[in-house]
Amino acid sequence: MELRPFHLALAVSDLEQAREFYAGVMGCETGRSDALWIDFNLYGHQLVCHAVESQPSAELPANIVDQKAVPVPHFGVVLNWAEWENLAARLRNHGVKFLIEPGIRFEGLVGEQATMFFADPAGNMLEFKAFRDPDQLFAS
Repeated sequence: MELRPFHLALAVSDLEQAREFYAGVMGCETGRSDALWIDFNLYGHQLVCHAVESQPSAELPANIVDQKAVPVPHFGVVLNWAEWENLAARLRNHGVKFLIEPGIRFEGLVGEQATMFFADPAGNMLEFKAFRDPDQLFAS
């Protein structure tokens, strides 16, 4: 099956903060934009930030995975190992605060993966991961 890019639209309270974060910190190219939205190229996927009046302020629920509280909902991209390491270093260099620090989950087991969780300035939760063996993405 051919992998197709996803399209994801997010609510943000400040478009310029979103531009600084996704273009400046994350290194995403910007695409089309308007007074109320900006397209970003997130590793070949279309991420659109839409300006809204306010963000929900309720605390996000979490599930425990590998003894860590994983926020729900969240989104991200599965990168290759080198891309993941480069992104983790880039985020650290920009002083991004991690909800779950970059690290290895399920070490030595099926599905071993590098993962990190952090929020954008609007509070949207992101997870970026990489699998030691990419063929184990859906392994059980």
